[in-house]
Amino acid sequence: MLRRALLLATVGTALLAPTAGAADYVPDEVVVRYAPQPDPVTRVVKVARGSTLGATIARLEQRPDVLSATPNYIARASFVPDDPGRGLTPGGWQALQWNFAGPFSVNAPDAWDNLARAGHPGGSGVVVAVLDTGVAYSDRGRFARSPDLRGDRFARGYDFVGDDPYPHDLNGHGTHVASTIAESVDNGIGLTGLAFGAKIMPVRVLDRNGEGDSAAISRGIRFAARNRADIINLSFEFSETVRAREIPDILDALRMARRKGVLVVGASGNASAGSVAYPARANHVLSVGATTERGCLAEYSNQGPTLDLVAPGGGPDAPLDGDPNCRPLDRSGRDIYQMTFTSNVRTFALDHFQGTSMAAPHVSGAAALLIASGLLGERPAPDAVEGRLKATARDLGAPGPDDHYGAGLVDARAATTPPA
Repeated sequence: MLRRALLLATVGTALLAPTAGAADYVPDEVVVRYAPQPDPVTRVVKVARGSTLGATIARLEQRPDVLSATPNYIARASFVPDDPGRGLTPGGWQALQWNFAGPFSVNAPDAWDNLARAGHPGGSGVVVAVLDTGVAYSDRGRFARSPDLRGDRFARGYDFVGDDPYPHDLNGHGTHVASTIAESVDNGIGLTGLAFGAKIMPVRVLDRNGEGDSAAISRGIRFAARNRADIINLSFEFSETVRAREIPDILDALRMARRKGVLVVGASGNASAGSVAYPARANHVLSVGATTERGCLAEYSNQGPTLDLVAPGGGPDAPLDGDPNCRPLDRSGRDIYQMTFTSNVRTFALDHFQGTSMAAPHVSGAAALLIASGLLGERPAPDAVEGRLKATARDLGAPGPDDHYGAGLVDARAATTPPA
């Protein structure tokens, strides 16, 4: 099994002399935060010929108008691709999407009924920004729209990798994530999305290899917040050695998104670590770990005291003693299926990935349904949405919140059910 982009090389914590290899930060760029009001402004400064990254950072930090100068750290998509799926088995979407309907699913069908009764089927009226490798959102040149993503279900996005207004996917990861959130229904194609009535705002911050630097990510967060996204989905992670002081530009952007009332959802990471990776670890992000088809924590999923929720991510069970749902010696459960592409950007098929990248969009989709339901009022605050999702989550493992499962498995039905 190929584990794609899970573990990064060690990153030094000293800003003046980062010790990581070039794969963990852009070797000739410094992210600089300047101090005008009301918000800091981030710029990328190139290292001059004949100078070094450390010397450039030291020089910039002496300036009175500079709040911080850091390496331009790289995040990577948090997923584990497996063999591609081909076609539907008898029984339609329910035969494959155990994550939507099944013993340890998010209980999508009942949630859909709740939203239909509320007059906002599938989360209509909500915008979810997918910050990722892009999305197969339109037919343009060599690119094609995924046949299972409706053309009227997209808000204007941007490509912060190519610096243009066309955030096409060159990897397939972002299209898979967006499809879990908002893939079309009742069209005789592929599978279904959890919030099939919501709009996707495609924002490309990761390149064709599933890698993106902190400057692009912070710009993408600000773009989504300024353009009235209700939810931002971050299905990627930095190395577990990256700390808050090394990505201040992203933390600034997350604070700005929170002030604008945007809920940010992030993947906890796939390093099997005892702590959540950034950016999901940040205070203003709802962090999501992954569970398996048997309702166990997934073997690869990061956990820890800052984990908020879990959602279906697929794959093998973690070896958790005393948890009857965890059988790591048994055959792995199924992955998460969706429509995407693997190499040719115009050839789409069902593909199944596993990872916290796949778990996070389940929470983003559930949040979209909750917002559209009106249970929390019009345009509810992120704290209210997060609180409702946690309060209605299905408890797993030891009773009550814990480091393995956070508040529990997100339950779209319970979250969108009006009080009796």
